[in-house]
Amino acid sequence: MTVIAQTRPEVGTLLRTWRERRRLSQLELSSRAQVSTRHLSYVETGRSRPTPEMIDRLADSLDVPLRSRDELLLAGGYAPRHGNRGLEDSDLGVVMDGLRHLLDAHLPHPALLLDQHWDVVDANAATDLPLAGCAPELLEPPVNAIRVSLHPGGLAPRIRNLSQWAAHLVHQVRARAEVTHDPALTDLAEEAAAYVPVDPRIPAPAGPVLALELEHEGALLRFFSISARLETATDATLDELHLETFLPADRTTQQALSGGQA
Repeated sequence: MTVIAQTRPEVGTLLRTWRERRRLSQLELSSRAQVSTRHLSYVETGRSRPTPEMIDRLADSLDVPLRSRDELLLAGGYAPRHGNRGLEDSDLGVVMDGLRHLLDAHLPHPALLLDQHWDVVDANAATDLPLAGCAPELLEPPVNAIRVSLHPGGLAPRIRNLSQWAAHLVHQVRARAEVTHDPALTDLAEEAAAYVPVDPRIPAPAGPVLALELEHEGALLRFFSISARLETATDATLDELHLETFLPADRTTQQALSGGQA
């Protein structure tokens, strides 16, 4: 039996791939990273071995996600710097407690903590309201916020402006897939687009923000969303999290949430 050895890609090859993904020339990247074009060329072709500091500098100039930066370091023969911890790791405990406190502080409005694939890591009690009536299989962990929003068994039948909201979500996932080149995100974007085909002729929202218009027990609730990330994360797991909060877009929704009338 013939055994085929699998070799890790060279760091120079990976850096060149990221540069091409960002549609940068060697001259443009060398200017951003403040290295000579000749040295960058030597790194990409394997004629020069970059230091860990050089790898991080180039990765930073290319806006490479932290998890992929560790892959670059490993390919260069160095130890990863940005961690590969689980969410329950004790080192992340204080930060995770703080994020969960933000979820509770957002009550009575819905808020979710999501990972890089829009899977729900945690949520506050107010999210029970919009999720009421969703198919049980969509609520089995890990719950995916994109899938449960656009799946016919999820929120989709109750979203009044489904075409606009679907276009917004699909654009978000595709944009993130373009940045990270994560195949799971590409698959998620295709899945979401299959649920609700996006029509490019969809008119722009009439109000100042695009609101999620959700029917619930005979009432129309309107929310706008705010997404927040940890800007100073040095751990790959934390870097991939984002907080998605929903606020009332009109007084009717505000009163329904505050008074428990919805």
